[in-house]
Amino acid sequence: MIDKADLKLIELLKVNSKTSYADLSKKVSLSASSVRERINKLEDMGVIKSYSLEVNQALLGNSLEVFILLKVFTGKLQFAIKELNKYPEILKAHRITGPHNFHLRVALRNQLHLQQFIDELTKFGEPTTHLILSEQNCVSD
Repeated sequence: MIDKADLKLIELLKVNSKTSYADLSKKVSLSASSVRERINKLEDMGVIKSYSLEVNQALLGNSLEVFILLKVFTGKLQFAIKELNKYPEILKAHRITGPHNFHLRVALRNQLHLQQFIDELTKFGEPTTHLILSEQNCVSD
């Protein structure tokens, strides 16, 4: 059973998964060993599936991040699924319902790179691009 302390730990780990057990214990009013046991339990249950790394794309030379909705041409879906995995610019790809087949998060060097990438995607279907202006942290304290 997951309780309020478990939910608070999950929220804290979503903000920074490297937070020490000691720091977490202070924020949830439990001992560090209890926090460790709870986190291990959440991992064993599959509630916590993995820990990830968030990269500052701008520091890697990618000054643009965009969302691209891709409406794949009829009969090209399996081809697109296979080929989209080959593009290192794609940070995340979700197959979705609705008029589009994919929602992509893409990191690119500049506008020229964006133009070239959009041109490349047209072999799969019709891309619609949305420039990411900023990202908001929606995790509550």
